[in-house]
Amino acid sequence: MPGSGLRSRKSLGQNFLVDDHIRDNIISSAQLSSDDVVIEVGPGLGALTEELVKKAGRVIAVEKDDQLSRRLGDRFKKQQNFQMINADILEINPEDIVPRGLAYKVVANIPYYITSPILHLFIHAKRKPSLMVVMMQKEVAEAVTAKPGKMSYISVSMQLFSEPEIVCHVPSSSFYPQPKVDSAVVKFNMLPAPAVTVDSAERFLEIVQRSFAAPRKQLRNSLALGLKLDIGTSKEILERAGIDYRRRAETLLLAEWRALYMEVAVRR
Repeated sequence: MPGSGLRSRKSLGQNFLVDDHIRDNIISSAQLSSDDVVIEVGPGLGALTEELVKKAGRVIAVEKDDQLSRRLGDRFKKQQNFQMINADILEINPEDIVPRGLAYKVVANIPYYITSPILHLFIHAKRKPSLMVVMMQKEVAEAVTAKPGKMSYISVSMQLFSEPEIVCHVPSSSFYPQPKVDSAVVKFNMLPAPAVTVDSAERFLEIVQRSFAAPRKQLRNSLALGLKLDIGTSKEILERAGIDYRRRAETLLLAEWRALYMEVAVRR
């Protein structure tokens, strides 16, 4: 970034937020109070961090870049509510860094190439966040907030555990260096329990993922391919679940995914 003496590292997918208006939208969406513990993923140059330490009771910043981590540690060392962790977020269990018994929120302007793994990390954590506000590529934001008719695996997986909504769209000019894609801020209002009741969220999502094996084909074909079934058995399972076998996976409601899962589970 000009004047900082730092260069972004392409290997880490670094694009630093330089738009104060977008920063303020993120902070506002996080609905912070002095009681909140916040995990900030990829704080970078500290544009968000500076505001987070003013609003939250405790900020735990996780930064993989050694140089940025040292700079931020020095910059905020006098802030008693700030903790710097120099590590890869994907190698950390959230419950290991948040004090036991405390809820936490996630605020992140994360590298686009690891967006899905980071979302997966938090929604499958033993102690899930109460809320997440995440900057991501526009296309991914549209995918996680999609309605039936445009659903994908990531749509179902995130909507099983949260109610996601796009807070604002973010032009590439809001970053330095400018990425080649536009972005969006997504707020994930985490649910106290999965949106549908199943005996195993992990097995449920495995069936969903396998059912998207051929998303442009009829569901009977995609399901047969993903679960290694013959077409007749696939069609029978869908009929027993009350789902038209000619539909596509992208059209199913969460309740229909549950009905399909229950029929598949009976046969396994």
